[in-house]
Amino acid sequence: MLLLLGLGIGTLAGCGVWLLLRARSFDAILGLTLLSYAVNLFIFAMGRVRVGAMPILEKGVPATLATTADPLPQALVLTAIVISFALTAVLLAIALRARQQSGSDHVDGH
Repeated sequence: MLLLLGLGIGTLAGCGVWLLLRARSFDAILGLTLLSYAVNLFIFAMGRVRVGAMPILEKGVPATLATTADPLPQALVLTAIVISFALTAVLLAIALRARQQSGSDHVDGH
């Protein structure tokens, strides 16, 4: 499972960097979105992926990371999702306005 997660993170990051290096604004926005997905998965994976761990404390069970899920990476990823959604919306609005004024979606304006 961790190998598949690592390959997915690497693929998303590689595709995101490749799209960022292109000279079109929509490709750059899509690349930033893919990079944010890769970073979110990386943060989530660093929080020790555990299947079947309880997210809340139970009476009589010690509160350690071995028995419960770590809530910090989940909170960080949730916050990052909201921020990346807002960033994508702002970048799309800027890209649409730039395309309307220049007639092209090239980043350098030609």
